[in-house]
Amino acid sequence: MKEILFVVAPSNFKDEEYFIPREVLMNNNIKVVTVSTQKNTRSAKGEGVSSSLILRDIEDISQYFGIVFIGGPGAEVYFNDVKAKNLARRFYENNKVVGAICIAPSILANAGILEGKKATCFPSEESNLRDKGCDYTGAGVEVDGNIVTANGPGAAQEFGERILGRLKEI
Repeated sequence: MKEILFVVAPSNFKDEEYFIPREVLMNNNIKVVTVSTQKNTRSAKGEGVSSSLILRDIEDISQYFGIVFIGGPGAEVYFNDVKAKNLARRFYENNKVVGAICIAPSILANAGILEGKKATCFPSEESNLRDKGCDYTGAGVEVDGNIVTANGPGAAQEFGERILGRLKEI
């Protein structure tokens, strides 16, 4: 069974952006492993979610087929997080799926992997993506190679489906 990491903020991550893509993948025999900076996390709507792994402890990425950064206001904690950016780069360099939704594509931009790539995000992060050399499209969901980005909770279903599509091809 393929496994993928879902990175959530310790608090205030967007419920739809986590639960909907997670369900899409799990319903298609993809194991979703939740990661954060702490064991117990809380979504924007107050839903408690336990993380299986602590971000700082992840070294070996060989068993995972991808990494997805979940958005919501809390995701800002990862914008300049060295470990989060390094993981995004390592997954990208190893031809694994790298996804981000809402404001989280800024993590990918800050990691330097969106330069020259088509991507989308929540409108508040458009200038950051452009400043980092991204070809910002403003679409609901954008796929460029193994990078999948989405602009927010309304795109969560398609985001999950497009990640699934990429996972099936690798």
